[in-house]
Amino acid sequence: MKGLPALRATVIPRWMMVGEWRAHPLRIATAIMAIAIGVALGFAVHLVNASALDRFARGLAVVNGGADLRVQAAGAQGFDEALYPRLARLPGIAGASPVVMVHARLDGRALDVLGLDVLRAGAVTPGLLPLPAKGDESAVFAPDSVFLPKDWSTARRVGQSVLLVSHGHSERFRLAGVLPAVSGRALAVIDIAAAQDRFGRVGRLDRIDLRLAPGADAARVRAAIASMLPGDAVLTDAQDDASRTDALSRAYRVNLDMLALVALLTGGFLVYSAQALSIARRRSHFALLRVLGASRRLLLGQLVAEGLLLGGIGAALGLVLGLLIAMGVLHLVGGDLGGAYFSGEGTPVVHVSFGAAAAFSLLGLAAALIGSLVPAWHVSRIAPAVTLRNSGDAVDPGHRPRVLPALLLALAGGGCALLPAVGGIALFGYGAMALLLTAGIMAMPWLARVLLAPLARRQFATPAVQLALARLWGAPSQAAVALSGIVASVGLMIAMAVMVSSFRFSVETWLDAILTADIYVTAQGDAPFDRDTQGTLTHLPGVAAITFGAQHRIILAPERPPVVLVVRDGEAAQPATFAAPKTPPPGRLGVRLSEPAARLYHLARGDEFSLPIGAHPPRAFVTGIYRDYGRQDGAIALEGGAYTRLTQDTARGEAAIRLAPGADPAAVMQRLREALPPAMVQELEIVPTRALKTRALAIFDRSFAITYGLEVIAVLVGLAGVAATTSAQTIARSREFGMLRHLGVTRRQIVAMLGMEGALLGLVGGVAGVALGCVLAQVLIQVVNPQSFNWTMDTRLPFAVLAGVALALVAASSLTAMIAGRRALSADAVRAVREDW
Repeated sequence: MKGLPALRATVIPRWMMVGEWRAHPLRIATAIMAIAIGVALGFAVHLVNASALDRFARGLAVVNGGADLRVQAAGAQGFDEALYPRLARLPGIAGASPVVMVHARLDGRALDVLGLDVLRAGAVTPGLLPLPAKGDESAVFAPDSVFLPKDWSTARRVGQSVLLVSHGHSERFRLAGVLPAVSGRALAVIDIAAAQDRFGRVGRLDRIDLRLAPGADAARVRAAIASMLPGDAVLTDAQDDASRTDALSRAYRVNLDMLALVALLTGGFLVYSAQALSIARRRSHFALLRVLGASRRLLLGQLVAEGLLLGGIGAALGLVLGLLIAMGVLHLVGGDLGGAYFSGEGTPVVHVSFGAAAAFSLLGLAAALIGSLVPAWHVSRIAPAVTLRNSGDAVDPGHRPRVLPALLLALAGGGCALLPAVGGIALFGYGAMALLLTAGIMAMPWLARVLLAPLARRQFATPAVQLALARLWGAPSQAAVALSGIVASVGLMIAMAVMVSSFRFSVETWLDAILTADIYVTAQGDAPFDRDTQGTLTHLPGVAAITFGAQHRIILAPERPPVVLVVRDGEAAQPATFAAPKTPPPGRLGVRLSEPAARLYHLARGDEFSLPIGAHPPRAFVTGIYRDYGRQDGAIALEGGAYTRLTQDTARGEAAIRLAPGADPAAVMQRLREALPPAMVQELEIVPTRALKTRALAIFDRSFAITYGLEVIAVLVGLAGVAATTSAQTIARSREFGMLRHLGVTRRQIVAMLGMEGALLGLVGGVAGVALGCVLAQVLIQVVNPQSFNWTMDTRLPFAVLAGVALALVAASSLTAMIAGRRALSADAVRAVREDW
C-alpha cells in the first residue's frame, strides 16, 4: 500500500474534481451560476441601498444643520413662535435658532426654503450660514435676499432676480450669495422675517434648533423641553433622523435581500443536485477507493472541498456581478431600487463595503457547503463490496419513500408563519418559506410515487412509455435529485409571480375604487387653492361637480416618518372602510386610518389618539380602517369641514372633477389652466383619470422591476438546472442503454423513452413546483407583506404564467433528455456493458 499516499495527494483530487468538472461542465456551471446569482442579488441590493441611504442621510443632515436637539412642528401649520424664547432660556441650552421652512419651486424644481435668524444660527447650525457677495455683507438681513448652494447658483450671477413659487403665489428675491457648506441638496436660505411675512407664516415657526451647553445633562434637558412642548410640536434628534431615514425603505430592501437569500437557497439545492448526480455516477469509483484503503474521512473531505470550491467560485463571480448590477441600477433605476423612496436626491456613488462582501461570500460558501454535505455523507456510508457489484440506484424500488420528515418540516414552517414580525421585519415569515421549500424538496420521492401511481398501474402498448414509467418508479432517489433543483427554482419563481400578480390586481381594484372622478388636479407644492379659487373652478363650464382636498404631513412619533393627513371636503368623499364606520363619541374627532397607519401605530377601530393639528390638538377617534397602497408610512383621512374648524385653513391642494354629460375633458383642462394665475399653473398637474391610473401602475411596475428580474432569473436557473440534471443522469446510464440494446430495444425507442422520462419528470416537477410556489406565495401575501409593508391584498393566480412554466419544464426536460440520450447512445453497445462481462 505504499502508493496510497501518492494516490491521496495527487490522483484523487485531480480525478474526482477536475476530471468530473471537465466531463460535465454545464451541470457545474449551473450550480456555480446559481450561487453567483444569489450572492450578486443580495450584494447589489445592499450596495444600492447603502449608497442611497448614505446620500439621503447626508442631505438630511445638511438641512437639519447638525443641531444637538430639534423641536419640530408636528403638522403643516407649524407652532406658536412664543415657544422660542422659553426654550432659549432653559438651563443647559447654549443656543437656540428659530427656523421657518417653506416648500417652494424654482425654475420648476422643488426646493426647501429655510428662513433663518443668521445671528442665532451662527451659534447653533453654522453649516447653514450663507456667504454674501464681497462688499454686500448686510445682504444676509435684507428681506429680498436669497442664498443658494453653489451647484444651484452656477448658472446665475449674484444680483440676478430669482422667482420662488409657493402656495400658488410667486415671490421675487435677489440672489445675494451662496451656501458654502451645502451641495447636492435643493435648499435655499432667506431671512426669517421675510419668510414669515412673504409666505404667510407670521407668528409661526416650523422648528427650533438647539445646542446643548458643555457638560449639560442631556436627559434632564430633554425632559424639561418635553414638559414645555405644545401638542403640535415634537422633540427630535440625530438618532430620530437616522431611524426615520432607515424606516423609509427598510422593509423594501430587506424583502429584496431576503428574496436574494431565497435565490441563494435555490442555488444550494442546485449544488446538492449537481453533487448528488456526480456522486451517483461515481459510486463504483468511490467504492474502489475504499477497497484500496481510502478512509471515509478522506472521501467526505474531498467532496466537501468540491462543494466549497463551487461556492467559492460562485461567490467571487457573484461579488463582481453584484457590483456591476449595483452600478447599473443606480444609473438606470435610481438609489431607491425603483421604490421611489429617495427621489430628488441625485444619483449616489457606489461605496463597496468589504464587510458586506465578506458576509455575502460566506453565505455563498454556506449554501454550497450545505448542498454538498448530504451527498458527501451518503458516500462516506457506502458499502464497498455491495456497491462494486451494483452501482444502480441506492434505494430499493420496493421501498416506500418516507413523507413524515417533510410533514414535520412543513408543520414547523406553518408554525413560523404564525409568529409576529421582529423589528418590523418578517424574519419568521422568511424562515417559514425556507422550511416549506425544504419540506417540498424532501417530499419529492413520495410525491413522485403518488403522481405516477395511476400511470404505473396501467399497461401501455408503447415500450417507450412503459420503460420510462418503470425507470422513474424504480429509481426514486435519482428522480428526487433531478427534481430538487427544478422544484426549488420553480417554486420560488411561482411564489413571486403569484405575489406580484395578486398585488397588481389589488392595486388596480383599489385605483378603480378611489379614482371615480374624470379629471384630477394636484399641486406639486403646498395647497394653493384658496376659497376664491375654489369658487372659480366650481363654476367652470363643463364641470358638474368638484371635490377639493389636501394632503399634509404630520408627525405622530419622532422616530418614524411622517404620516399623511388626507383632507377631503364632504363625508361622501371619505375612503371606504373594511367595516361600517363607527360613530365617534361626543367631543371626539372622527378619523379613518389606512392599514399601514393602523399597523404601525397599533391602532384599531374604536381606539383614540392625539391628532397634532391646530393650536389645541384634539383627541381623534378611529371610526374605521381603509385600504391604501399609496402611502406605506400611513395616512389619516379627515373630513374637510372638521379640518377647517380646527386649523382655520381653508386652502386646498387637490381637486377631483366630475364632468358634465357631453363635456370634452381636454377643453375643460384648458379652461382650468386659463382660469388660474400662471404661477399657480406651474405648480399644478392636471391629469385625466385614465392617465393617472396608467401612471400609478407604471410606478408599481417600476417598484417591482427588481422582483421581475428575480422571476426571469429563477426561470432561467430552473431551466438550466433541468437541462444539467437530466443530461447528467442520461449520460450516466450508458450501461443501461447498452443492455437495452442487447435485449433488442432500438435506438429510436430508447430516445423516445428518454423523451417520455424527461416529460414525466418535468410534469412532476412542474406540478410540485407550482403547488409549492402557491403555498409560498400565501406566506408572502398573508404574512410577509402585512408584516413588512403593513397592507393586505387579495390572491390572484396568473394562470397563463403557471401553465407556461409547466409546459416549458415539460418541453425542456424532454428535449434535453433526448439530446443527451443521443450522445450516450453514440457509444458502442458492447463497450457500454463490458464491465458486466
